[in-house]
Amino acid sequence: MAGAYDDRDGKIWMDGKLVEWRDASVHILTHAMHYASSVFEGERAYNGKIFESRKHSERLHYSASCIDFEIPFTVDEIEAAKYEVMKANNLTDAYVRAVAWRGAGEDMGVSSARNPVRLAIAAWEWGSYYGDAKMKGAKLDISKWKRPSPETIPVHAKAAGLYMICTTSKHAAEAKGCSDALFMDYRGYVAEATGANIFFVKDGEVHTPLADCFLNGITRQTVIGMLKDRNIAVHERHIMPEELEGFEQCWLTGTAAEVTPVGQIGDYNFEVGTLTRGIAEAYETLVRA
Repeated sequence: MAGAYDDRDGKIWMDGKLVEWRDASVHILTHAMHYASSVFEGERAYNGKIFESRKHSERLHYSASCIDFEIPFTVDEIEAAKYEVMKANNLTDAYVRAVAWRGAGEDMGVSSARNPVRLAIAAWEWGSYYGDAKMKGAKLDISKWKRPSPETIPVHAKAAGLYMICTTSKHAAEAKGCSDALFMDYRGYVAEATGANIFFVKDGEVHTPLADCFLNGITRQTVIGMLKDRNIAVHERHIMPEELEGFEQCWLTGTAAEVTPVGQIGDYNFEVGTLTRGIAEAYETLVRA
């Protein structure tokens, strides 16, 4: 499957039924388009099975509650719909995108309590998120933007509005020849990349930013569990930017990123070492088990 995302063959699940891909549209006055009243999930299927599928569906419901709406489909119904859309598109290895939003209705101001909540699920083939970075390590810029305080926005929701600075930061990074950008948080601590969590290695131990103001990714949680099962010390803590100089290895985690080594962040360089390669290979094995 290739080409523009609105001009493809296939089916998309919308509000309880499959529709033709090209017909999966919404009205221009959809509330989510104007006020970011939308939440979503990104998932990967391997050999016909969506990795940690139910956790994603549960988080979709949680994210919706964080921005004050209720999805009119249960977790079980969402689970069934994801596999229905994969089957309809003859996919076994795929990226799955579920998105829920406030649609067009009686309200078109900031308030939208009277508008219907809608849900759609699409799936498509999607290769490595960072291209050949899995071999040589991704190159990251450092964003001028910071992840916001939990007092300003529901930071643990996977909500569309939280990604605005991710898009601008990734564009700026790509203009510099980088794959992605690293955020600091509102306090100045190392946070995450635009769509992935980050890990560092020093003296055989792993350090990762404490997820207290950004998404505690499902892949992040999986990898922490894998490391602990291997008796590798994992320190979830606040990390200062100046500490980057002392770390030896680095990688990113995320559904799209999977486990991707990092070779450079700004002026700091990292080796794609044994621990990084080992955890990346172990993750590849796990998701296909």
